[in-house]
Amino acid sequence: MAAKQKEAKETPLMKQYNEIKRKYPDACLLFRVGDFYETFGEDAIRASRILGIVLTKRGAGSETETALAGFPHHSLNTYLPKLVKAGLRVAVCDQLEDPKMTKTIVKRGVTELVTPGVSMNDEVLQSKSNNFLASVHFGKKLLGVSFLDVSTGEFLTSQGNSEYVDKLLQNFSPSEILVPKAYKQDFQALFGDRFHTFYLEDWVYKSDYAFESLNNHFKTTSLKGFGIDELPDGIIASGAILYYLSETQHNKLQHITSIQRIAEDAYVWMDRFTIRNLELYHSYNPNAVTLLDVIDRTLSPMGGRLLKRWLALPLKDADRIRNRHEIVGYLKSKKDVLEKIQFQIKQMSDLERLISKIATGKVSPREVVYLKDSLNAIVPIKKLASQSDNSSVKQMGENLDSCDVLREKIAQMLNPEAPVAIAKGNAIAKGINAELDELRAISTSGKEFLERIEKEESERTGISSLKISFNNVFGYYIEVRNTHKDKVPAEWIRKQTLVNAERYITEELKEYESKILGAEEKIQKLESELFEQLVSWIAGYIKPVQMNANLVAQLDCLCSFAQLAIENKYVQPLIDDSFELEIKDGRHPVIEKQLPVGTPYIANDVYLDHEKQQIIMITGPNMSGKSAILRQTALIVLLAQMGSFVPAQSVRMGIVDKIFTRVGASDNISMGESTFMVEMNETASILNNLSDRSLVLLDEIGRGTSTYDGISIAWAIAEYLHEHPGRPKTLFATHYHELNEMTDILPRIKNFNVSVKELKDNVLFIRKLVEGGSAHSFGIHVAKMAGMPQMVINKAQKLLKKLEKDHSSEALNGNVVKEEELQLSFFNLDDPLLEEIKEEILSTNIDNLTPVEALMKLNEIKRMLVKK
Repeated sequence: MAAKQKEAKETPLMKQYNEIKRKYPDACLLFRVGDFYETFGEDAIRASRILGIVLTKRGAGSETETALAGFPHHSLNTYLPKLVKAGLRVAVCDQLEDPKMTKTIVKRGVTELVTPGVSMNDEVLQSKSNNFLASVHFGKKLLGVSFLDVSTGEFLTSQGNSEYVDKLLQNFSPSEILVPKAYKQDFQALFGDRFHTFYLEDWVYKSDYAFESLNNHFKTTSLKGFGIDELPDGIIASGAILYYLSETQHNKLQHITSIQRIAEDAYVWMDRFTIRNLELYHSYNPNAVTLLDVIDRTLSPMGGRLLKRWLALPLKDADRIRNRHEIVGYLKSKKDVLEKIQFQIKQMSDLERLISKIATGKVSPREVVYLKDSLNAIVPIKKLASQSDNSSVKQMGENLDSCDVLREKIAQMLNPEAPVAIAKGNAIAKGINAELDELRAISTSGKEFLERIEKEESERTGISSLKISFNNVFGYYIEVRNTHKDKVPAEWIRKQTLVNAERYITEELKEYESKILGAEEKIQKLESELFEQLVSWIAGYIKPVQMNANLVAQLDCLCSFAQLAIENKYVQPLIDDSFELEIKDGRHPVIEKQLPVGTPYIANDVYLDHEKQQIIMITGPNMSGKSAILRQTALIVLLAQMGSFVPAQSVRMGIVDKIFTRVGASDNISMGESTFMVEMNETASILNNLSDRSLVLLDEIGRGTSTYDGISIAWAIAEYLHEHPGRPKTLFATHYHELNEMTDILPRIKNFNVSVKELKDNVLFIRKLVEGGSAHSFGIHVAKMAGMPQMVINKAQKLLKKLEKDHSSEALNGNVVKEEELQLSFFNLDDPLLEEIKEEILSTNIDNLTPVEALMKLNEIKRMLVKK
């Protein structure tokens, strides 16, 4: 009964609002009321907090009282991006008819649903980053994943295990991910809660529906032409994206012209730990400089986005890599060509996003002029590239489309200084439409006409201060000061009395007003029609413009590599078919840019192969530069396989298909896991995915547990890598100098150390990698450098001497520690715990243990000892 009573008191406006809100319960509804967009209830509370606008009440004091917050409609582009960036889905509800044309409540409807992953708004988008909407499908065995950037038209799909999908999600950083409702918990268990997610009904993720949606969109009968027909789970994920676009009122999608497969086997595998550890394009340290920050010399938004993709997906195809190297070498040697291409690229706007705006009908006249200017800049690039003596550059030049007819048509139709909105007028050029020119003449002659009437009436009446003005209430009027009102002719009609003056209208003014106001209205209507026709015609050029954008992006990236090589003395790496990696005087691309001016970077050599030097064991103190050598090796390989030149004197290498890093103790306590457990999980992932072309970089393995445990685990892992049939190339940095003894037992392990120079009670880090193991650690020296109190330093030195004396007889052979030491450290031989551990070890079938299980077993024994 109470509900019925409340419903009866609902105003027509709120009834309309509530009906629309019921259709979009999970969106923030921006409801157009007159000149404002208003939000009500919970939406108003959220909007006022995010936007910093005043929260008031509608119907204050009544039973239907509700929270209200609003902003002027012309500020939509200021406020909408803030709501979307805060992770909200925003339904824009507009008036669908002119309020003057209806006597009842004005018809309203949602014209657009903007979400973090579906936006064309320049304020939401970042120019050098894609804004991907992703979709994940949980198949029987594999997961399907799809990515769409609606602002550029890029549509990609793939499928694989959860680790592969996790890596792709990290690479593509989607702004929003679509997930079936039934798999909400599964998604969170696998990928955490670091993404904005939206849950769709399960029926959307069906094979038949997906195939039908994609074929309907691309107007095809099969998906074979896109090379994705063998990705059933990827196709289902892609179908869900198209469904979501239609649900969010995005129906103009001509710019999504194809869907591409992310071919897992075409790119270097890097797990998410490696991507994080190498700080390629993100860092957990807010002030850190990433590799992308250092290498990005691109000049266009398209190039910036493509470079990020190349960095995330380095090539494994030697021919494609060499091709990129050749182009970079050509551009580096022909500086005049490089500078001319770069100059033209600088003149370009974002071609991909401009043509997408054409397709969706969200383009302004000024942006169409930008499109023409950008295409104009392609003409000299095409000419330069077509005349090149490098066959690949020449081919790119020939493939560029000068779009002559398109450029001419835009130049002919639009004024060069076209406005940011068609409603502002004067977008269409003179001479295009006779009626438009005639109406403009009437409109522009208005000022002269008014001046003439003002002069004539002033002379006729003798009123020298007579003035003609305009307002929205009664249009054009004549204003006469009170001192002259006795001179006003009888035929003038009085309209308003002010304190010091009177306002009048005349027949002549009214006639002129209807003529001029009619002209302005007709001008706006005609300009809008002509502009819409032009945009619709330009849409026929979507494919050639997209092709141009892609070729310019590639050229921009290759010019960026050439610029990088010139500025930083990078060299062309030699890619061969061997399994070797030979770096002469390699440098860390990021660290060398951070050094104070005049400080040289200490370059280092690294050589790895399958036969003699498969594993390099690097010892040396903390702060000596072990981690830098590991990271720079990975980054040099990565840059080489992206197609870039590299920071070294020379590099010769066979293709690397997987790069694994385990660098530093990255704690994950927030997830309920200890540092040691995280370290073991990451290392286990490496050991279970090795290949004969893998590059493995391990830093301080075993650091998260006790010394004996740590040494044993590090030893076992090194031995496993040595005995693995793939013989993966490995750099193993450790502060356990006991591991130096491994080289006596395992022939392909070689000892190196980062040299230091001892100066009385101090130590000088030389940061040079030299052959041979390090005799001892320099932890106390590092503590001293960090400003540790002298009392603590002295005590530590005394303890170190005592411990070194006590342990001088200790010998580590394999992972066996002297029994006396164990007895001294942990228990008496009569202790029942010894019997328990003995049984635990004897009952374990070592032959059937995986590396992960072995590490877990060690951890279990450790826990038994800790309890003791």
